[in-house]
Amino acid sequence: MKYRLFAIIPAYLLLYFSSFAMAFGLRFDFQTTRFIDSFWATVPIAVCVKALCCLLWSEWRGSFRFPTVYDIVRVGCFAATTAFLLAAINLLVPGAPNIPRTVIVIDGALGLLGLGMLRVAYRVFGEVVGPRLRTRRLPKALIYTIGHESIGILRMLSSTSMESRPFRITGFVQAGREHRSSRIGGRPVYPKRLGWDRIRTLSGAGHLLIPASVPGRVVRGLLRECADAGIAVSMIPAVGELVEGRIKLGVRDVTVNDLLRREPNRLDMNSLRSSVTGKRVLVTGGAGSIGSELCRQLLSLAPEGLVIYDQSEFGVFSMEQELSQTHPGADIRYVIADILDEDRLGQVFDGFRPHLVFHAAAYKHVPLMEDNPQSAIMNNVFGTKAVADAALRVKAERYVQISTDKAVRPTSVMGATKLVAENYVQSLAQHGETQFLTVRFGNVLNSMGSVVPTFRKQIEAGGPITVTDPEMKRFFMTIPEAVQLVIQAGVLGVSGEILILDMGDPVRIVDLAKDMIILSGLRYPDDIDIVFTGLRPGEKLYEELFYSSEKGARKVHEKIFAGDREQIRPAIQVLADLRRLREGTEVSAESALVALREITCAYSETPWTPSRLKAA
Repeated sequence: MKYRLFAIIPAYLLLYFSSFAMAFGLRFDFQTTRFIDSFWATVPIAVCVKALCCLLWSEWRGSFRFPTVYDIVRVGCFAATTAFLLAAINLLVPGAPNIPRTVIVIDGALGLLGLGMLRVAYRVFGEVVGPRLRTRRLPKALIYTIGHESIGILRMLSSTSMESRPFRITGFVQAGREHRSSRIGGRPVYPKRLGWDRIRTLSGAGHLLIPASVPGRVVRGLLRECADAGIAVSMIPAVGELVEGRIKLGVRDVTVNDLLRREPNRLDMNSLRSSVTGKRVLVTGGAGSIGSELCRQLLSLAPEGLVIYDQSEFGVFSMEQELSQTHPGADIRYVIADILDEDRLGQVFDGFRPHLVFHAAAYKHVPLMEDNPQSAIMNNVFGTKAVADAALRVKAERYVQISTDKAVRPTSVMGATKLVAENYVQSLAQHGETQFLTVRFGNVLNSMGSVVPTFRKQIEAGGPITVTDPEMKRFFMTIPEAVQLVIQAGVLGVSGEILILDMGDPVRIVDLAKDMIILSGLRYPDDIDIVFTGLRPGEKLYEELFYSSEKGARKVHEKIFAGDREQIRPAIQVLADLRRLREGTEVSAESALVALREITCAYSETPWTPSRLKAA
């Protein structure tokens, strides 16, 4: 308080007067006629002595909001000093009005009790009554689940200053089905089985706060259920993230990443560090969605040096701007070049001689590659061959190829080129000292050109959202999780293996579209509609991660499977196929597609005809 003494001094003077009067009353059984004259004669002395002692002990400067043991001891010393001085006046000041000794003792005890109660009352008002009065204007919110994390969030929100406190917590929602009539921190616990409409009526809350550790499948369900009940859903950082300082306390909107987040990966950090720390690493496509995150996570493992190889000038420039701030002392080299430029590629490999190579450069847009089959073949097949050959020539320790679920029984040019690339990388495992591995997984969220950014733009434009088919499903994984598992797979795998990431359950694209509409604060179909356009050339309703021969794949990690190595084709056969493919690619798009179809039908379990050949 700026003018705290104007409030404290009158309160103390009133307390001095009251305790002295009460002491006389207790001493004389409240028979006022026996002590009234003596009281009025001595009360000025008592009040003045107490005020003098307050100055001596700096009592008025003590903290009322955060009292300590030292403050309690000081109040006791203050009361003892006051009693000693009053007794001394009785003995040493002739003619002074006499204060009964019993009154002095009772007054000291009452003064000590009164000062303690004054401090407690101030703290109760400051921490209980005052906040409740001030928070009445704040929106009411519930916290989902009643675990240790939720309780920690309540405590952190309660200790936040009033100016920055976003909500008033009015209760918890219990995830279990059983009913528990309980209260936590004075707030009721509502079982979820009551239904959100009933919970909102009982609690008056219009917001639900979800800890960031809640799995994505649960968040998806809560988002839809609460939207129907008119309850806004927000995320709040996990207590562990707050304690570690990675994230500041704050409530944020639910994002698409929250909807698809899974349990955190338990990585073998010892094996990761031993395989990356102190090693030279090269990442092709290092400015792309996967490649850029690969670079960030690899740098956290302290490699000796890192080469970011990409044909996008702007992408490499953006990475340079970012990493120069986050890793100013790291040895990072930025190369702007095409992987099909074998001379430049060879110069980089010969000059840097990487221990680890992560190949993330590829064309991935399915409908676009249907119209540009020669570009897809050259980049995805022969670009992969150039990088893998360079890694073999400089005797890199490990080469890790990023592949896709579209390479499983492909129905598109993009998927077919990735299947051929998988087979070529596998064939190299039979030669040289380099360990050749392929990591296969599905879609990643928010990657460039993927469905999430497309939906976001359509929503911003006012709709409609275009979805190919109501039954279309895709596997999804966040970019950081996919990259974590790629690095882990690259460490665990055996040369020639195709490592498949556990993508969880597939998600219907139309459900993802509806969730994004809700996240935007809109409603389907009232505000934003969804239009079904039909499958585009090369697209499948359902994606797959395993061939039949890989169904019995062994687990090498809780979220990584290793495919059967017995399916590796001889290098001489794969090279003959690539020669035929290059010859066709150099003639025309149709010749390239014919060769790609024939090779793919030999590699895959199901025949495939490119959409362009079907149309012809």
